[in-house]
Amino acid sequence: MSDLGTAPAPTRGETTVEEYGGGLRALTSRFRGGDLGVLPVVVGLVVIWTVMQILNPVFLSSTNLVNLTLECVPVGVIALGVGFMLLVGQIDLSIGSLSGMAAAVTAILFVGHGLSPWLAVPTAVVVSGVVGWLYAQVFNRLGVPSFVITLAGLLGFLGIQLWVLGAAGSINLPFDSGLVTFAQLDFVPQWLSYTLIVVAAAALFASGFLRARERRRAGLAAASIQGLLLRSLVLLIGAGVAVWYLGRTRGVGWMFVLFLALVLVTHYVLTRTKYGKSIYAVGGNVEAARRAGINVKAVYTSAFVLCTTLAAIGGVLAAARLAASNQSSGGGDVNLNAIAAVVIGGTSLFGGRGSAFAALFGIVVIQSISSGLTLLNLDSSYRYMVTGAVLLLAVALDAVARRSRASHGRA
Repeated sequence: MSDLGTAPAPTRGETTVEEYGGGLRALTSRFRGGDLGVLPVVVGLVVIWTVMQILNPVFLSSTNLVNLTLECVPVGVIALGVGFMLLVGQIDLSIGSLSGMAAAVTAILFVGHGLSPWLAVPTAVVVSGVVGWLYAQVFNRLGVPSFVITLAGLLGFLGIQLWVLGAAGSINLPFDSGLVTFAQLDFVPQWLSYTLIVVAAAALFASGFLRARERRRAGLAAASIQGLLLRSLVLLIGAGVAVWYLGRTRGVGWMFVLFLALVLVTHYVLTRTKYGKSIYAVGGNVEAARRAGINVKAVYTSAFVLCTTLAAIGGVLAAARLAASNQSSGGGDVNLNAIAAVVIGGTSLFGGRGSAFAALFGIVVIQSISSGLTLLNLDSSYRYMVTGAVLLLAVALDAVARRSRASHGRA
């Protein structure tokens, strides 16, 4: 990505408390300016959890929350890839079909041809990455809208999935394989979970301290040491309590840890690299980004490839979770839930604004609705209606916030 150039600063996706002076006044300024951050989704999650717990006391049990974290991962990983597309102002409608095709390719290579999962899974992921590259060539060279390209892909790769699976229509993965045990039975030891939390809190403080020092050297406002310590302490205590509570049953699954790792890596790439700044710049104003020297076509290509690659990883994880790949893999509401999760999590449909944590928060909201309604023995029709209402509310908030930012000169 060395040819992407340097994005203009500051980017639209990297608004921080420090830039407004910190403290309560900073938060008030951000909210009035339309920068709501993750507040709406956090408030929504608290409301959903409260209502579900009142209706069914089992909802917040450690057993149900462990299951909820594991169920979040496959679609959450797919949503992480969708985030790249939305940030550059594009969309991929084929993510469900690609995830199903990747699951089918993995199953046929692993079970049908006896290939090691260490070869079967990377093969499926690489194939999906090539698909993203082909999408980008059609988009960049022919100017076909991403909506049309990926809609064609949705149909085409669904057909390939059915062809790969053949007449049987379903391939079961061995329960004793590492792929299935990773998705269903592998959990982080408690001592290691606490160790990782301490390391994460220390890393959060260190990164914040280094960034604050750089800003002070540049003559800019920066976060105080007390504020950085408080932030790290909140993470330490909050994550520690969560690990303790989940540990009352099975604990934290390694698959969920993988998802968190992908989110953190994506967050670092988007907020701390020139490539990340280029992503936000292209999504904010493609012509301005081009005039700033950014290789816009390369940015679009990378977004397509990352989206399809993460869709494949999510599809493989879904198959491992189910211990099978079948004709319905990647079908149903996978497409819509992945896109809805990113939007509900705070990523703008208009491009140029959002974060990696949108996928995490958004899929937790969607999966919480699904889990709660399942515990209440309500059919899927209610889940679709409630999720649709939450999605509409999220888009409406984004539109209102966008107008507010425009009126305050921060659009």
